[in-house]
Amino acid sequence: MAQGDGMSRYVRQTTLPEVGAEGQARLAAARVLVVGAGALAVPVLQYLVGAGVGQITLVDGDVVAESNLHRQPLYRMGDIGRSKVTAAAEAMAALNPEVTITSRAEWLTPANAPALVAGCDIALDCADTFAASLTLSDVALAACKPFISASALGLSGYVGGFCGAAPSLRAVFPDLPQTAATCATAGVLGPVVGVIGAAQAQMALSVLLGLSPSPLGQLMIWDAANWRMSGIRFDAAPEPETLTPFIAESQIAPHDLVIDLRTEAPAPFSAQARHVPPEALPDLPLPPDTSRIVLACRTGLRAHHAANTLRARWPGEIALVALPGA
Repeated sequence: MAQGDGMSRYVRQTTLPEVGAEGQARLAAARVLVVGAGALAVPVLQYLVGAGVGQITLVDGDVVAESNLHRQPLYRMGDIGRSKVTAAAEAMAALNPEVTITSRAEWLTPANAPALVAGCDIALDCADTFAASLTLSDVALAACKPFISASALGLSGYVGGFCGAAPSLRAVFPDLPQTAATCATAGVLGPVVGVIGAAQAQMALSVLLGLSPSPLGQLMIWDAANWRMSGIRFDAAPEPETLTPFIAESQIAPHDLVIDLRTEAPAPFSAQARHVPPEALPDLPLPPDTSRIVLACRTGLRAHHAANTLRARWPGEIALVALPGA
């Protein structure tokens, strides 16, 4: 089999005046964090690796399932049951051995996020939980790192460039929905996620190449049901005045009042936690406001809304914990 050289591999993009040899060198020196190895990450990885981005750190604790394959065509039947990051790294090494992929078979948490973001030039949110997206946004904002976040469900999706010199995800989406559908509950068509993931890769490349106008501060929305693509600039969106951060289970302190909101769970997730259903929060006896209340649920959504309920009558510190595997 004939082997090409580096010059021929990238010739179609270096021919662009926006790229050239200097731009290609910038891509080769870039460090990209990709959180999530699912449907959004499939086009993201293929296009960033194909473009010759130098180093990619891929973080995901999941394994390949047969139900993934219709929208995650990077994986094959033989990958079912394997770690997604391991299978993805192998496939990407076969695509472009010049790119270094570091596989982290773990979930992103508020405990490991700061070091992961500190080690990259740009972070991409290809996860599918509010907790991961908001945690990444909070950490990227604090570190002044650009952050590309995307979501797709059903026949629509969005992608946006946040943080760095732009407002955060919380500034654009200050109000979370009361309930959250997922691909498992609402369904999704593979090409919809592919379009959004490809746009996410394009935004990342544009940031790394320093193209103008910058995608930071830009939100793009794709409505496949009505064949419409729209977008807005949000450069002036204000950051929320109050921020309820996510913390990891390991960051819970001994003096915290820990409340497990999961009515579906047979027992609290730890000996320190107590079960309290969301509807009982208005009558919950509260500690002195020098303490901290930690609210936990599966995705972080119930905890987020519970925090809003508590803030109406308690001025103390509140933190959130997501328990996706519990």
